[in-house]
Amino acid sequence: MKQQGVHSDDAEGTSDGASRPDPAEPPARDGSAAYEEYAHVDEVEGDEPLLPARVHRPSDLMRLLVGVLAVVVLLAIAAFAHGTTSGLEQDINKGTGQAPDLLIKIAGLASSIAILLVPVAFAIERLIKRDGLRIADGVLAAVLAHGVTLATDLWVAKAAPDSIREALTQPSPGDIHALTDPVHGYLAPVIAYMSAVGMSRRPRWRAVLWIVLLLDALSMLVTGYTTPFSIILTVLIGWSVAYGTLYAVGSPNVRPTGRTLMAGLRTVGFRPVSAARVEASESGYSDRGRRYFVTLEDGAPLDVTVVDREQQAQGFFYRAWRNLALRGFATRSSLQSLRQALEQEALLAYAAIAAGANAPKLIATSELGPDAVMLVYEHTGGRTLDSLADADITDEVLHNAWHQVRALQSRRIAHRRLAGDAILVDRSGTVILTDLRGGEIAASSLLLLMDVAQLVTTLGLRVGAERAVASAVSVLGPDAVADCLPMLQPIALTRSTRATLRRLARERAQRERDAVLEASRQAKQARPEAAEEPEAVSSGKAAKKTLKAEARAEKRAIDEALDEAREDDLLTQIRHEVLLIRPQAPVEPARLERVRPRTLLSFMAGALGAYFLLTQLTHIEFGPLISNAEWGWVAAAVAFSALSYVAAAMSLLGFVPERVPFPRTVAAQVAGSFVKIVAPAAVGGVALNTRFLQRQGVRPGLAVASVGASQLFGLGCHIVMLLSFGYLTGIEKTPSLTPSRTVIAGLLTVAVLVLVVTSVPFLRKFVATRVRSLFAGVVPRMLDILQRPQKLVTGIGGMLLLTACFVMCLDASIRAFGDETTSISLASVAVVFLAGNALGSAAPTPGGVGAVEATLTVGLIAVGLPKEVAAPAVLLFRLLTLWLPVLPGWLAFNHLSRKGAL
Repeated sequence: MKQQGVHSDDAEGTSDGASRPDPAEPPARDGSAAYEEYAHVDEVEGDEPLLPARVHRPSDLMRLLVGVLAVVVLLAIAAFAHGTTSGLEQDINKGTGQAPDLLIKIAGLASSIAILLVPVAFAIERLIKRDGLRIADGVLAAVLAHGVTLATDLWVAKAAPDSIREALTQPSPGDIHALTDPVHGYLAPVIAYMSAVGMSRRPRWRAVLWIVLLLDALSMLVTGYTTPFSIILTVLIGWSVAYGTLYAVGSPNVRPTGRTLMAGLRTVGFRPVSAARVEASESGYSDRGRRYFVTLEDGAPLDVTVVDREQQAQGFFYRAWRNLALRGFATRSSLQSLRQALEQEALLAYAAIAAGANAPKLIATSELGPDAVMLVYEHTGGRTLDSLADADITDEVLHNAWHQVRALQSRRIAHRRLAGDAILVDRSGTVILTDLRGGEIAASSLLLLMDVAQLVTTLGLRVGAERAVASAVSVLGPDAVADCLPMLQPIALTRSTRATLRRLARERAQRERDAVLEASRQAKQARPEAAEEPEAVSSGKAAKKTLKAEARAEKRAIDEALDEAREDDLLTQIRHEVLLIRPQAPVEPARLERVRPRTLLSFMAGALGAYFLLTQLTHIEFGPLISNAEWGWVAAAVAFSALSYVAAAMSLLGFVPERVPFPRTVAAQVAGSFVKIVAPAAVGGVALNTRFLQRQGVRPGLAVASVGASQLFGLGCHIVMLLSFGYLTGIEKTPSLTPSRTVIAGLLTVAVLVLVVTSVPFLRKFVATRVRSLFAGVVPRMLDILQRPQKLVTGIGGMLLLTACFVMCLDASIRAFGDETTSISLASVAVVFLAGNALGSAAPTPGGVGAVEATLTVGLIAVGLPKEVAAPAVLLFRLLTLWLPVLPGWLAFNHLSRKGAL
């Protein structure tokens, strides 16, 4: 175990107790020494190597985001709730108008003087204590806040809506033709200064300054020099700028040094000689606290954990996302004070030992100033499970680990983090459970099952699924292990375990790809030998039979190689082992997720698209527009939309050599209109078609290859048509053959992307791997298709017909609401549709909702169509191609499911 030496004399630091070190005196960072021979010296060496002088706290960023959100909400209220703001101002003016004039004048004069003197006095006090960095941060924040106030005043005066201007300003009492300032140019910098220098940690200074600010705001409000919304906006701007500045430049690092640790140990009765910090790489994630190995003048050594505010903030955003995404029983609080963290870890340590489990014995706790705490344990020794060799993980160690978990669960204690680095094994083979900081007492049954699932996965990563499950069953019993199967899913495991599983999955996929490529290579090498046979080349018919036989042999070799190389992941292996013992065990995963990233992205993209459409539709009168609509063109649009499902069936069956019923394929494409509402278009359609082909008797590998070939050809046709119609659009208004600037810009963009991908090794490897895996399955399938020209014609013709149907449907929708003066060329309509469809396939929203509507509307307006025609035409097009087919798609989906076709 690599450690850094820290030395201190007994008398060092006794005078300041456990006080926090002065930020103006940073600890030494260049010392590093072994601690075999400890000497009594006056300096602390080697504490926190490479410790940054400043840290960027996630809490500052969160406060900045909250402040910006509050400013947006305030301006929204001022813009859309004009009556409410006016009534609020009248009520406040009426209430404050009864205050005595003399009192208001005295309060205004006193606050005006004090609002400048108090920050100056605080700055002098900090400079005396050599804390000039904080004052510099405060001055910087004040300057930036003043700049923001000037920009806000300019925006309100020149470009803000009238409702916002009326909420933030009013006629000045001194000059009725002038308006008051929307934001106070001196109040916001003072608030930014006091927030940046950390007055919130000094109650007396904070109370004095807030009283001064309130008196100043009240006096200005009573005298009519401001409005309530102006005061609130001023406070929010100053607060937001302060924390934005602190996050950008970083806050001074006030982590306790080794000298402070030594002094803190002496205050709780120990006589330390030296302390050596355990490397963070051996302690796992940095939010678990810094750990020290401390030797004493007399007695056994100690293990000390120090937790400070900066370390506690590590992983804040990850924990916040987990709390948002997972249900409450599966998460723990992401916001926790130092006192709460100290009490929770101490409680879990005492509870674990009381339950009979082997856990580090907590013997003392203490605060190291206002920003850090320490927990003192008896030294445990031993090595983590991750650092043990495979030969050292015996059955006795596995059983001992499960006995510790059983002891915890007998008292309803959940560990919550049974990863390999939280399990220590000493020289005698005794297992010690560490890292109890995130555990829970009086835990629910689901949390206890999550512990079982986590430990069986942790052990399975080291010794395999069979031994891990066998050891769990021998200690906990088959029923307890079988009950954990619903929790055996990645989302229920720790962060490090999920990362390991993802790495193993990538290695497994790489082995499968290598096996497929090797089988394809060997089949190609064996092909010339077969071609040299005289019987194989005696006639053209025999040659065709030989080619078919070679293609079938290559396909068979690839399938066999893929079957041999395919491996189950660890979680699947564990499930199989448990089901061998308890076949009736529940295997359906429990629903732990509350919100998925895809759902959040879908909501955001949908909201953006809805906002864009609503802004476009507010200026359109639909009554006259609908009454003047050409219903014949609406019927034509409906016909083209219905014909698109026939074209989609053709484009799929053209790449499936096996015989598949055409009517049932059309029904499957109709069912896809329901599936793409609940999944992205590029995912839902692929999964449904693959499932449909498998149900029709096509082997899984061949079904995936057929759908992949269809998608690959579709992408190629899409790009060719987009470039072709873009070229036609560029030359349709000029007799020259010069392409449009848009086409040239698009080609240059593609060229730049290709150069970037080929020049960056990581991207080049990523793309090459994906392309090789795609062609490994698609190319053999295409060899079968090329031997049947009628199939290839059907597939490519179906793709062209599918695009033509959608283009004609959009063109008919435009003609339904336009006239001869507003018509655009069919090539322009095709370019707009192809671009919108490409963006819709890339968008994470189901069916491309929001992205497609916005792209089509903007595209039609860009090619010359009035927005009064473009917006309803796009809505009609999406209604016919996306929303109306949902009901027949749902009926088709249920019908095919009942028939066993899906």
